[in-house]
Amino acid sequence: MTDIPAGLTWTRAAPEDAEGPGPWIEIAYGAGELVHLRETGNPGTIVTTTRTKWDAFTRGVRAGEFDHFTEPGAGPERRPPSVTGPASAPAPPGAPTSYRRTAPASGGRIR
Repeated sequence: MTDIPAGLTWTRAAPEDAEGPGPWIEIAYGAGELVHLRETGNPGTIVTTTRTKWDAFTRGVRAGEFDHFTEPGAGPERRPPSVTGPASAPAPPGAPTSYRRTAPASGGRIR
């Protein structure tokens, strides 16, 4: 298990109209190429990845590669659709269209 450095600045992704503590996902950029993720409801469990992998993931989100997870009845048995549309594909109905940064549930700083 990797030790997580102290003093990370955590940024929370929460829908603009969100109230309460979440659960939300928080991200912190660490030293070098490390990116740390945690859930507000369980801040002691942190997933660490590289900046290259995080950037690939966020490009996939923008390209709609994960939209099938937001559809009713989506589950592990579903296969992702082909992504042929532009990176600016519209959000599925009911999906949040913007996010805001909010204070972390515990520990860390917010930027």
